[in-house]
Amino acid sequence: MKTLKDKVAAITGAGSGIGRATAILMASKGCHLALSDVNEAGLAETAEAARQHGVKVTTTKVDVANREAMYAWADQVVRDHGLVNIIFNNAGVALGATVEAMDYKDFEWLMNINFWGVVYGTKAFLPHIKTAGEGAIVNVSSVFGLIAVPTQSAYNAAKFAVKGFTEALREELEIEGANVGVTCVHPGGIKTNIARNARVTETKGMVDAKSTRDAEKVFITTPEKAAEAVVGAIMKNSRRLLIGPDAVAIDLIQRILPTQYQRILEIGAKQRAKKLGGVGVI
Repeated sequence: MKTLKDKVAAITGAGSGIGRATAILMASKGCHLALSDVNEAGLAETAEAARQHGVKVTTTKVDVANREAMYAWADQVVRDHGLVNIIFNNAGVALGATVEAMDYKDFEWLMNINFWGVVYGTKAFLPHIKTAGEGAIVNVSSVFGLIAVPTQSAYNAAKFAVKGFTEALREELEIEGANVGVTCVHPGGIKTNIARNARVTETKGMVDAKSTRDAEKVFITTPEKAAEAVVGAIMKNSRRLLIGPDAVAIDLIQRILPTQYQRILEIGAKQRAKKLGGVGVI
């Protein structure tokens, strides 16, 4: 797409963070919005800010883990706006737990949102985007979709899966000749609420709830900077987007040390555990 003006974008997880910042930035460029989140208060705040730019904004409370709800929302967006050009599958949650201690319910909770939510959003909106004639699918993975990190096995599993799913989709649509761009996004540390709202299963020497939820303090990229990068990737039809200098560094490390990086993380976690008196959370 050469412009966002008078296009329609659907955004999940729009109640805060990258979703909110992207919605407001798109609105400033004349893009109409269909916003969803489970946080209705946050969703209303985002919608109010976006409407200041004179675009049409609709909001719907949607649990991305609910397949029927996602398909119903996609159909509703087309009824409300006439068409849809972009789906930004952004909603996500976090879980800190070792593989051994992790509860299956927590694992399934995360996978249903972080992976299946992306799948449902992609499949529900893709036919509508094709009908619109041009558009984009933007799926959020993570730097943890590039490297594995101790205590983040569930998050890693979902984000690695999003990467593979999204890259295969891009290939298929290009083979088909569809006028639909596909971008896989790998944010580094973004100043959002995802760490603060994480579920945590504490394990002595490995996982500590306070350390996990305080991780956001060292994140270096603002949601607004992330939104600028996302919009830029849509306009350039980028295959992959790394957000933040930490994401660029992690990608480089993985390329140079594709397996050895694991040992580096292990040593770092042990040193941190010793320093913090038995807490080795990453």
